[in-house]
Amino acid sequence: ELNLSFQDLGDLYQVENFKRILQKLIRVEKLWLVDNSLTDLSAIRLPRCRELNVNKNHFTSFKQLPKIPQIQHLSIAENNIMTLSGISDFRHTPLESLILKRNPCEFQERYRQLVFSSLPNLKMLDGIPKLPEDCSPPDIRVFFKMCTIV
Repeated sequence: ELNLSFQDLGDLYQVENFKRILQKLIRVEKLWLVDNSLTDLSAIRLPRCRELNVNKNHFTSFKQLPKIPQIQHLSIAENNIMTLSGISDFRHTPLESLILKRNPCEFQERYRQLVFSSLPNLKMLDGIPKLPEDCSPPDIRVFFKMCTIV
């Protein structure tokens, strides 16, 4: 377990040194990187990491997260993830719990259904267990309400 949160990485050289350290963490299983102003860790591989918390950073996409093939619990709340694009990269991981709270993608229509359909192994999203309506196929029918004005 390792907590490297709140590192105040304001300068580019600090970020580069921090990434160099992260590349050496091939045995870490639980890693907290909260509030570090991180934007891209896609070059990092954490082969044994089962739990990763990168809340309060500046990620804008799932593609910017490190390679985490064994991930079970991922928390990326309070970033700036706009869309669910790239979420399917986690489809073949043992991911059971995902926290995406306070990201713009949370306001996407059918958000929960889209996440659960992309991640079949997922059991919990934003602290709420998978519900029957999360598994239902998206409703493609569009209803219009008519109003007659006399």
